[in-house]
Amino acid sequence: MLTKNQLCKKKSRKKKNYSIKMPALKGNPQVKGVCLKIFNRTPKKPNSALRKVAKVKVVSTGKKIECYIPGEGHNLRQYSNVLIRGGRVPDLPGVKYHLIRGAYDFKGVKGRQTSRSKYGVKKNLKN
Repeated sequence: MLTKNQLCKKKSRKKKNYSIKMPALKGNPQVKGVCLKIFNRTPKKPNSALRKVAKVKVVSTGKKIECYIPGEGHNLRQYSNVLIRGGRVPDLPGVKYHLIRGAYDFKGVKGRQTSRSKYGVKKNLKN
């Protein structure tokens, strides 16, 4: 049972500091960017591969970020326009963004049969 003083006393509540996981997007679902450099990076310890990564300048804010290039193969060059979404790559430190295939200059994966929407591929209609 609480006393009168305990009921009257204000409870000091600490406000939680939420960290913004994707600061370059500024709360938007996607933003436009321009590729500055395309390169390969090796993942963290237990994995081994050459992951494709692009250094991209966000048009709206001017920030330079690193984005993962999903799928097999790509047609990106320097100064290609791309669409960026959030989503980190767990085995690449510092890569918190993905590029969206099938938007602007970034073409979809050729010959994709499953998960076509993720890789920007239209349905193959045979007549």
